[in-house]
Amino acid sequence: MHSPLSPAPVRAAHVRLSGVHLSFGGRPVLSGVDLVAAAGDRVAIVGENGRGKTTLLRVLAGDLAADRGEVHRSGSAGVADQQIPLGASDTVGALIDLELAAVREALARLEAATEALSDGLPGADDVFAAALEQAEALDAWDADRRVEVSLAALNAVDDRDRPLGTLSVGQRHRVRLACLLGAGHPVLLLDEPTNHLDAAGLEHLTERLRAHPGVVVLVSHDRALLADVATTVIDLDPSSDGRPRVYGGGYAGYVEARHAERARWESEHAEQIAERQRLADDLSAARNRLRDNWRPPKGTGRHVRATRAPGLVRAVHRRQEELAGHVVAVPPPPARFAMPELPSHGGAELLRAAGVTVAGRLACPVDVALESGDRLVVTGRNGAGKSTLLSVLAGELEPDTGTVTRSRSARIGRLGQESELPGGRTAMELYDERLARSGASGPGLGELGLLGGYDRHRPVVELSVGARRRLDLALVLAARPHVVLLDEPTNHLSATLVDELTAALGATPAAVVIATHDRQLSRDTASWPRLAL
Repeated sequence: MHSPLSPAPVRAAHVRLSGVHLSFGGRPVLSGVDLVAAAGDRVAIVGENGRGKTTLLRVLAGDLAADRGEVHRSGSAGVADQQIPLGASDTVGALIDLELAAVREALARLEAATEALSDGLPGADDVFAAALEQAEALDAWDADRRVEVSLAALNAVDDRDRPLGTLSVGQRHRVRLACLLGAGHPVLLLDEPTNHLDAAGLEHLTERLRAHPGVVVLVSHDRALLADVATTVIDLDPSSDGRPRVYGGGYAGYVEARHAERARWESEHAEQIAERQRLADDLSAARNRLRDNWRPPKGTGRHVRATRAPGLVRAVHRRQEELAGHVVAVPPPPARFAMPELPSHGGAELLRAAGVTVAGRLACPVDVALESGDRLVVTGRNGAGKSTLLSVLAGELEPDTGTVTRSRSARIGRLGQESELPGGRTAMELYDERLARSGASGPGLGELGLLGGYDRHRPVVELSVGARRRLDLALVLAARPHVVLLDEPTNHLSATLVDELTAALGATPAAVVIATHDRQLSRDTASWPRLAL
């Protein structure tokens, strides 16, 4: 495997992957990944949890060697992964210096080359030219100022003497992200960079990534960031031939092309299944003719049976060979999300909250009234009380002031931000139990298109974060609620599933309340009423 990862000027920034394969413990994680990206390209890596998005970033960073294939990267890389590279006793200044190490090195090399040039040493001209080119590529002289700007824009701690151990996880990640945005690396590799950012921070990140002159490769569940930034999308989710797909035309081009390819995949699979069924029917008909010929009507001569039998036997054999030779080469596509039919509730209000507050969690009195088919988006900064309000509406938390009245016959389902499922039970056991307890007739877990067959029969403790989130959603829907309360429903879900879920929520006769920071979900539900806390 060829993997040169030497520094190069921004204008030469380049990333190339060719036929990259990687397995862990015999399980394929990356299968035949191809990608070419040059300066100015911003590549988004998308796919379900466990598809290898972070693994692919590590391969590009040079931290992980591929089993097969070629990996080439020109230009130093700034990497924002989920781990901070320093300990709790190290300072903010130490983290800044670490992330600006390439800048510091470039300036030191230029200073040494300048001294050699002034001393008239042999070859000093070439050394100085190379050092100057590298410093200019990183715009090294302005790096510290750029970091200061990003620290302020991301609301990150700028006290360089502050120990990292005194910062929250979010504060540490914001400091590191500010450093990377200011360091001038030709290649940026970012894993979920929107985590821990507020609206102003998201706006700054979007602006800096769009202006970055080199290559950006990012993993993110933030569809708004992908829509605003990505020029290319590499999709690691299953395809008809098992290979990842690369789409141009930005995120919108990816969504359109992915839908078209999915439709072709489903059509081709259905055609092959139909052809196999036709061949099976032909074989059955041929066997029936052969059997009937051995039981001819009265008066039929024995010689007729003897004459027809060989031809019928040959026909049966021919149909058997055709059926055996027909292989369904196109695998079945992943199931689409299928929202169960939720009930409407005629008559009076389903739910009414009047002047509710919760001490220390929901300060300002809130009024909410819901009937069947109502829609509501709850917005507000972190700590404003969005999750608290949904818990009050669901009857899981009593308000300190105000009243909540609910129709006795109305079922209310709430999807929380965090999963609290028992780890030893399987997904199927939990779903079937919830369905039986609700007394409602509904689709089986497999019919929802949320979990594959393997995950449905695994203990919850063995499921990925994304799979547990899908199970949480399935359990809410199993109760066939008249009111659906969703707290940050896009967390840990793929973009494709979120799009399908959003469309289904818009069409259901149940009342739906969503609390979210997700900018794309907010755009997709722009016509819904808002409640700002």
